[in-house]
Amino acid sequence: MDNISPIIMALIATTFTWLVTVLGSAIVYFFKKINKTLLDSMLALAAGVMISASFFSLIAPSIDMATSLGMNKVLLPSMGFICGGILITMMDKIFSKKDSNKKKRCIMLVLSITLHNIPEGLAVGVAFGSILYNLDGANLTSAIALAIGIGIQNFPEGAAVSMPLRREGLSRTKSFFYGALSAIVEPISGVIGALLVLKVRVVLPFLLAFAAGAMIYVVVSELIPECETNKHKGLISMFSLIGFTIMMILDVLLA
Repeated sequence: MDNISPIIMALIATTFTWLVTVLGSAIVYFFKKINKTLLDSMLALAAGVMISASFFSLIAPSIDMATSLGMNKVLLPSMGFICGGILITMMDKIFSKKDSNKKKRCIMLVLSITLHNIPEGLAVGVAFGSILYNLDGANLTSAIALAIGIGIQNFPEGAAVSMPLRREGLSRTKSFFYGALSAIVEPISGVIGALLVLKVRVVLPFLLAFAAGAMIYVVVSELIPECETNKHKGLISMFSLIGFTIMMILDVLLA
């Protein structure tokens, strides 16, 4: 491993995290015919996963990273979070004028998950690139552990894209394709993070919180209102809690 460039290692690691997302997205092929209640349950599960990932994978690390870099641990994450919501609000208005509600929900779901994957890819790239600069706490073991942790978290996130898209009427192949595509930004941002490690570290707390704001906006404005139209509201709500719990356990155990 000593002869391999940290940039190449970052590319390999983030390719792994992307492939796990692909596997998660492939779950859509295991259901031939799904009734509306089950599809709404999957939508609620996705909402729970996204809420949990927003805090444990994005906001909490944003606060920790801002603190370690000597930045304001309240102001920077808060600004990033609000800005993420503002961006999706603007996109929401644009799509409302041009597209149907179903198409708009699909676009916003894929966009929010994609935004979430960019700072995660950057984080992995920074972890491997930091080895080259001998930064404090930077070592190969911790970088690999981070990549494995993010990779495992990406499995339910892949399903959180493909299953709701299937629910909105897309074919299994299209649902899988968009689920896989949502994380293709991870290898790209991973290499960028490794190449620009010193500069990216400074903006990463903002970007993490930014992605969280985008995801929470989509959950609150699109996913939860839609799945709560089901007559089995109690059951649907429980799936949101299950999704949140699954993601929380993964994040806590793999932190």
